[in-house]
Amino acid sequence: MTTPWLSRFAPRPAARMRLFCFSYAGGGAAVFRPWALAMPADIEVAAVMLPGRESRLREAPIRRMSDLLAALVPALEPQLDRPFAFFGHSMGSLVAFEVARALQRRGGPAPQRLLISGRRAPHLAEREPTIHQLDDDAFVAEIQRRYNGIPPEVLQYPELLELLLPALRADMSVIETHRPHDEGREPEPFRGPISVFGGRDDARATRQELEGWQAHTPEPLVLRQFAGGHFYFSDTQTRDALIAAVAADLRSHLAPRAEAAQAAGGRC
Repeated sequence: MTTPWLSRFAPRPAARMRLFCFSYAGGGAAVFRPWALAMPADIEVAAVMLPGRESRLREAPIRRMSDLLAALVPALEPQLDRPFAFFGHSMGSLVAFEVARALQRRGGPAPQRLLISGRRAPHLAEREPTIHQLDDDAFVAEIQRRYNGIPPEVLQYPELLELLLPALRADMSVIETHRPHDEGREPEPFRGPISVFGGRDDARATRQELEGWQAHTPEPLVLRQFAGGHFYFSDTQTRDALIAAVAADLRSHLAPRAEAAQAAGGRC
């Protein structure tokens, strides 16, 4: 079933597991094209495409987490026809976590694993003031100071920057206006295992802040760090190592089924 909310760069109808990937603020689905090609044949990558970018550029971007969940969760539910997991980087980690919790509350299928990257645990307070409301020049300056997140080739061309800013500003609004404690209690934990990844030099998500995700799962946290900063996987070799680590964690959920099938065959 096709939907504008997902991009599949290497469709695998027979895949045993589907990995939904959530991008960082201002990003789109295209960042996960190499993932789709590099994953093992039994794992299909479905990259989440939010309004306001790439093929959905003409649509208004969403500025609040509640509105994003209200639109995204129903769009994903028909795609949950096999075991699945969520990977998110930075803002994508927060969205993946909230989508997983929403699915749990609805009583439907939930991810077998959350794979979190470059985002401190959601119960930890922001250390710096909000920026989504700043004028364009101040907003861009802060994005570069905090994340170095806008490529030089975009900064050099005002027309490209003009196309990027609405989605980037809306995404920052989603992050900065989100309150996981709005319900007056601790955020409901994710009931499955969580793997966490990050850059060793990422000041936005230190090791201690990444370890904070342990509070959101009843299972032992799996934590790996790589050389680099917030966008540590922009290096091709590091990206390949990250994809391999993600695939290994996902295959751990597929192995019991394969072993059970082999055992059943041996008894016949």
